[in-house]
Amino acid sequence: MCGRYVITNPINKTIKIVKKSINVNNTDNYNAHPQQNLPVIKRYLNGNTLEIHKWGIVPSWAKKKEFRPLINARIETINEKISFKKLIKTNRCIAVADGFYEWKKEGSTKTPYFFFREDRKTIFFAGIFSNNEFCLITENANTNVSKIHDRQPIILNEKDIELYLNIDNNGSKELENRKKPNLEFYKITRNVNKPTNNYSSLLKRI
Repeated sequence: MCGRYVITNPINKTIKIVKKSINVNNTDNYNAHPQQNLPVIKRYLNGNTLEIHKWGIVPSWAKKKEFRPLINARIETINEKISFKKLIKTNRCIAVADGFYEWKKEGSTKTPYFFFREDRKTIFFAGIFSNNEFCLITENANTNVSKIHDRQPIILNEKDIELYLNIDNNGSKELENRKKPNLEFYKITRNVNKPTNNYSSLLKRI
């Protein structure tokens, strides 16, 4: 599962990938969380765009007041779930990030960690969207990540972006066949637990 991440300077990070940005500001978000409006890359006939979508999909069949938005979709069942199987075929997007947070359960305590690419490159999360909402796709965690949590978001390499966004390709197959980047992580402050805390020192190593 992925429920929190970091994205700084999204326009700068995607300038070589997208043709234009729509209503996106080059701001820093150190505690991006569900139900926030966040930048995603989408593909159109005339090129890729970076635009704002809300994190969390509410399916059209759901009663919105009672339904908890879907923020993650499991790759293992994405082609079977009624909420996702059409979206992975036609509505793919990519969220941009510096890294993400995950919590390790130790008894009744949850300790937060910050995860990032070993090569320090920009992270591109595979996602799907519906209208102006999106969710991230997750998979079983890499060996070292599994020490903290058993799931992690699917991370694309920059060279995989066009293959994934091209709906003529099988989206789930492209994700399964990609080369997985190595990740590193370290312990951070529990101040990150509060979504309204949003400042760079959340990333300070403990």
